[in-house]
Amino acid sequence: MKFIFEVTMKPGFSVEEYAQGWVEASEIIQQSEGALGTYLHRKIGHPDTVLAIAHWQTKAHRDAKDDSRSERVKAILARHAQVVTVKVIGEYEDPEWQVMPP
Repeated sequence: MKFIFEVTMKPGFSVEEYAQGWVEASEIIQQSEGALGTYLHRKIGHPDTVLAIAHWQTKAHRDAKDDSRSERVKAILARHAQVVTVKVIGEYEDPEWQVMPP
């Protein structure tokens, strides 16, 4: 499953600063059972906005993760709560249909 959200930086905070914290927290969170990786995509024409995609084996795995077990993750998330706006896009199943180039 995919958990997708858009993150917009508040003035004075950069995407690069956000990405640094994202990578650090993700390295810890990705040790959770069912974690399959994370991605940040910079929004074209909007240098202060990224699309974040977290991949999980199942929704139950994502729901079971516990960010409070790591003081470092808690600190990063608390910092981000002050300097970014998060818009949850949604939770999505893995694709049922794909069209790939030959």
